[in-house]
Amino acid sequence: MAFVVPLYVAQDLFFLNWILTIPKYPYNFTLPPTTTRHMDCKPKCTYRCSATSHKKPCMFFCLKCCVKCHCVPPGTSGNRQVCPCYNNWKTKEGGHKCP
Repeated sequence: MAFVVPLYVAQDLFFLNWILTIPKYPYNFTLPPTTTRHMDCKPKCTYRCSATSHKKPCMFFCLKCCVKCHCVPPGTSGNRQVCPCYNNWKTKEGGHKCP
């Protein structure tokens, strides 16, 4: 006697098997060592802006740059060459957008 599986059960089993074969994280995405995750931006920008007397605008632009570039240069100033995106993002006047 043959084992007969109704069509709707066979479809459900096929779908379940297909779902189980999909990898949980399909892309092997790793961040380079100089980049930061979004959650790391605030402490890095707090340190970056610690030496300035203009803390609010510094933090605003540093966080904006960090989210876009995924990088904050080390130190309280300079070292822009470490983060090319951070270094190359300019204002309309040609100055650095990122502190």
